[in-house]
Amino acid sequence: MRRASMGMVAAGLLLSGAAQAVGVGPGHQPGWPLPVDERARYGKLLADRLERSGVDEAAWVWDVQGWYGTDRTRVWMEAEGEQILGAEGDLDRLDVQWSRLVAPYWDLQLGLGYRRSWAEGGRGRWAVVGGYQGLAPYWFEVDAKLRLEEQTGLRLDLEAEHDVRLGQRLYLQPRLETRVAARSAPEAGQGAGLNYLQLGLRLRYEFRRELAPYLGWVWRRAYGGAGSALRVEGQSAQASGWVAGLRMWY
Repeated sequence: MRRASMGMVAAGLLLSGAAQAVGVGPGHQPGWPLPVDERARYGKLLADRLERSGVDEAAWVWDVQGWYGTDRTRVWMEAEGEQILGAEGDLDRLDVQWSRLVAPYWDLQLGLGYRRSWAEGGRGRWAVVGGYQGLAPYWFEVDAKLRLEEQTGLRLDLEAEHDVRLGQRLYLQPRLETRVAARSAPEAGQGAGLNYLQLGLRLRYEFRRELAPYLGWVWRRAYGGAGSALRVEGQSAQASGWVAGLRMWY
């Protein structure tokens, strides 16, 4: 019996080794896909917002991000801005970052950023960018960025959004954006402290998971030096309006 038992153990070890050699682990069932290799590289391109906004003047707004790499380490790109047809536009940020998974659902990011306004007298500005991005409890998506920018100094950009499922294809998404600066930079329309707060609510319908039009409402308020800069230009520090757009990914 002892020899038979040892023989069965040896046979089991040989079978286990053979299974691992062909990529089949314990508990694998025929017809099921093999486990994903965490060293595999893949990517994604997401246009989170491609929308027509009526908050100030009729403008086109874009918010695009993409990444390529493994489950743990990626190259991450984000671009956000707006263009008023027949007038000036702004590239609010173009960030290229190295991203590393440091906790379940959370990535630490570090890289370079660039922004530019095409208004009269506008210029480009470079920044060192560091941030923390991930999924907070209750499925809130959070993106917090510290930017150290030439001439304008240190500031914090914070975005948070949450998808409320109303049906198999219908979602309601509340969204918050805010910016806090360490010092005033009047030439860039920046004040010390809280600069602006923007709240939005968008209703999205997914014809396919990769393609979803939406309608929404956005309210924005500029504070302190940022609000004063808008009033000098003849604009209101507070504005709201409808938005309509498309969310898609590949």
